[in-house]
Amino acid sequence: MSPRRTLQDLADAAGLSLAATSYALRGVRGSAATIERVRQLADDLGYTVDPIARALASGRTGSVGVSGSLRDLWQQDLSVLLTQALRRRGRYATIADAAADPEQERVIVEQFVAQRVDGALVSPVDPSAAYWRLLDPQVAVVAVGDALTGRPGSGSVLFDNDHGVRTALAHLAALGHRRVGVLAPSQPSTPGRPAEILAVSVAAELGLDLVTLSAPAATAEAVEVAAALLDASHRPTAVFCLSDSLAFAVYRAARAAGLRVPAELSVIGYDDHQLAGLVSPGLTTMAWDEDAIVEAAVGQLFDLMEERAPSPPTFRPELVVRDSTAAPATAR
Repeated sequence: MSPRRTLQDLADAAGLSLAATSYALRGVRGSAATIERVRQLADDLGYTVDPIARALASGRTGSVGVSGSLRDLWQQDLSVLLTQALRRRGRYATIADAAADPEQERVIVEQFVAQRVDGALVSPVDPSAAYWRLLDPQVAVVAVGDALTGRPGSGSVLFDNDHGVRTALAHLAALGHRRVGVLAPSQPSTPGRPAEILAVSVAAELGLDLVTLSAPAATAEAVEVAAALLDASHRPTAVFCLSDSLAFAVYRAARAAGLRVPAELSVIGYDDHQLAGLVSPGLTTMAWDEDAIVEAAVGQLFDLMEERAPSPPTFRPELVVRDSTAAPATAR
């Protein structure tokens, strides 16, 4: 067995000091070319960081907690993208499923505390919860979607859900729909500004008759709720879902009810998950710039780690029209 490569071996190969080599490995300092060269040399030499040694030397573990409701397909993908971005910058992620449950989210926060993570990237179930304060003020925390009002000093990447809801419902109204169902995750995405409230106020402006229901984030479990919506005597001619996972549940329920999409039922989602363009018919949905969201979230995390003030951005979703929406049969 070959001897374990040390940081000194890597520094000698790179022609740099130990400190400069360590900084480059972590992506903290140095030019992009130097960082890339040092990381490539580390791969070539088979050098791996000893997490215990790093923690003893720096007071940091090199790990970052990533939390979201992973039964939702888009949040699954976002967690993967965040993990990949962290790995490129020399950090290792611990992914946890909050399951759209504040109590489970509290347990996850306690686990992050016990694991002494350097930071956390979270898609919060309850942004106002007091349990976020369990994380030490020195731990960098960035919330994706909603600001953590329960933990001042955290970074945030905010979503313009007002624009997203307004655009989606306006699209259906322009097609001629007047009775529209809205399926939202069981937990409001933004306390004080839940999507249901947004949808109701926008629907009133557009002259829509709205039917709102909450459903589990998981596609299979949401089918029963969608089926009940479509089984009503005065069923909607269109359904707006606050996640693509819920939209796929409506597809399944519509098929079971013998309803054709979009001839007899229009469906619009929210997220533009990668499956949205693969299902038949292609799902009309609201799309986020995922790469930019990930870059902003991870960038803020490292700003906080280096005690730099982050600049929280707000992202606006854009409508992607595919084949799942059309004028209602009565209008045609």
